[in-house]
Amino acid sequence: MPLSNKKHKTKYIFVSGGVISGIGKGTTAASIAFLLKAAGYKVAPIKFENYLNLDAGTINPIEHGDPFLCEDGTEADMDIGSYEKFLHEDMGKENFVTMGDIYKTVIDRERRFEYNGEDVEAIPYITDEIIKRLDHLARKKNADIVTIELGGTAGEYQNVLYYEASRILTLKRPGDVIHIHVSYVPTPGHLGEPKTKPTQLSIKMLNSMGIQPDFIITRSEKYLDQRRKDRLALFCSMQEEDIISNPDLGSIYEIPIVLNKQDLDQRILKKLRLSVRKPKLAAWTNLIEKIKAKGKKNIEIAIVGKYFGTGDYQLRDSYAALFDAIDHASWKLGVNSKTHWIDAEKIEREGIGLIGNPDGIIVPIGWGERGAEGMIAAASYARNKKIPYLGLCYGMQLSAVSFARDVINFKDANTTENNPKTKHPVIHLIPKQKEFMEKRAYGGTMRLGAWDAIVKKDSMAFDIYKKYNGFLNIEKGLVSERHRHRYEFNDRFTKDFEKKGLVISARSVVENLAEIIELPKDKHPFYIATQGHPEYKSRPLNPHPIFLAFIEACKKT
Repeated sequence: MPLSNKKHKTKYIFVSGGVISGIGKGTTAASIAFLLKAAGYKVAPIKFENYLNLDAGTINPIEHGDPFLCEDGTEADMDIGSYEKFLHEDMGKENFVTMGDIYKTVIDRERRFEYNGEDVEAIPYITDEIIKRLDHLARKKNADIVTIELGGTAGEYQNVLYYEASRILTLKRPGDVIHIHVSYVPTPGHLGEPKTKPTQLSIKMLNSMGIQPDFIITRSEKYLDQRRKDRLALFCSMQEEDIISNPDLGSIYEIPIVLNKQDLDQRILKKLRLSVRKPKLAAWTNLIEKIKAKGKKNIEIAIVGKYFGTGDYQLRDSYAALFDAIDHASWKLGVNSKTHWIDAEKIEREGIGLIGNPDGIIVPIGWGERGAEGMIAAASYARNKKIPYLGLCYGMQLSAVSFARDVINFKDANTTENNPKTKHPVIHLIPKQKEFMEKRAYGGTMRLGAWDAIVKKDSMAFDIYKKYNGFLNIEKGLVSERHRHRYEFNDRFTKDFEKKGLVISARSVVENLAEIIELPKDKHPFYIATQGHPEYKSRPLNPHPIFLAFIEACKKT
């Protein structure tokens, strides 16, 4: 059982990053939180981002990765997804803060004259608001420990106020705050040995801001050797035991085990003056064994999307939650899943033959006209070739467009997002969303967060949720999925779709909106598309039912 917060003051662990972005700070912070929770403590994580956006909802996924969608509708950074997957807990607005949100709160207060005529400056008002968010989270979650991930890299001007808040909190609450720095130790190919100088300079940057880290966690290709640890300890004024290795691993879910073997969690508890307890890791260790085990079946899944390209490189992070959900289901079922990424625009230019003959096809989230015709073509291809198909959000909408064009013979059928003048707007804006669009209100104005739906009995969707225990209430057929969209299936055409064999197998409890569409098994082995986002609810120890069913269908091809 978690320790009661009444027995001691809340402790705070700041986690910062050094040398390069994308170093793995988020998964490291999630792993630390996981180990402390496994030791019996109530842990509340929070991520502070640098950008001035109020949330991640309006950011192009190519710019900053796939925004993670929470139960309460918060559109957050991908690291919030890592917290959910490692801690097996729902995160929300208290767990994610941007600098834009902080500034807006302070400025709004100033406009209401809540500072009584003071000249409002970054210090102390911005730093006070940062600390206030930490204390609010601690109280709301009754947390023994709050883990704080600082966005960006030490030395950037955008995040200096977060570091200042860390310094101030450390001074105000001695013994209750520690700082962990995750830094990169490269091994240049022409030298063949790890170089610690970049991390030394990163620590020097921290020192210049009045912060001496309690631990350094080094990201490197291999475990750091003793010589490199000694160098870092000497030049960074650290104990050698507080230099922890976090090498490249086959899976991010191995990180907690690697850190635990170096006694990081026990050393953290000692420095925070908390009782040292061994974490319970049996279920997690079993997960690692499943990840490392070779599956009996190999399958290939084609993902036809529009956010893969960034310059000359392909970007996995644009669909991070989707890839995670595929992995979770594959590990559970003992399957080796290989994903084949296909740019939808390339299909438009070069033809549908690019897809080949995979075991399954997924059309994921997307926005706007670019690449849409390629995604529609993929939905048609899967239907005609009897290849298992999973449509997610935009993939659901465009599969409806595909069906309308090919089967109902509405040749100009489209979503009004892409063609406002179509005579057959099978996907459209509902009145409430029209109001938002007319006001150019884009951020946070979609159907967001968890929405309940009723699943139709004798449907494939009902069988899936029943088989994998996905119902909130099986008697009522009640399920809940997260949503992030503003265009909806147009009920004006429902009879046309049903007459041609498409099944609307789930509708929302509120507003009776179409949530899941599918083809009967006598027409297709597995063709299902959902307006919701099951990928955001999948966890390594509890894969989502829809992904389990999809992978099962792919195994049979």
